[in-house]
Amino acid sequence: MVTGFLALYIFMLAAFTGYEIISRVPVILHTPLMSGSNFVHGIVLVGAMVALGHAHTPIESAIGVVAVLLAAGNVAGGYVVTERMLEMFKASKPAAAPSTEKK
Repeated sequence: MVTGFLALYIFMLAAFTGYEIISRVPVILHTPLMSGSNFVHGIVLVGAMVALGHAHTPIESAIGVVAVLLAAGNVAGGYVVTERMLEMFKASKPAAAPSTEKK
């Protein structure tokens, strides 16, 4: 029972710390932060796959599958969001040049 409370305490501490850190990031740094966090999400995905590989009971396997699916979705979504954010910084196509023919 103590390990359950310890795990809950660590989860709550991590959630609070993550919220406090992210809420203080300036807007200009969100794109680099998102790109950097995709690296961390990839590591989370690998950890979820390792945990799934060490599962012995059906409930452990189910939790492992859910962890892998959520981590994979997080990685894919992070790359999609980063790509969309980087598209905003690309130069737009120049407008068509006015024609020089006489009417």
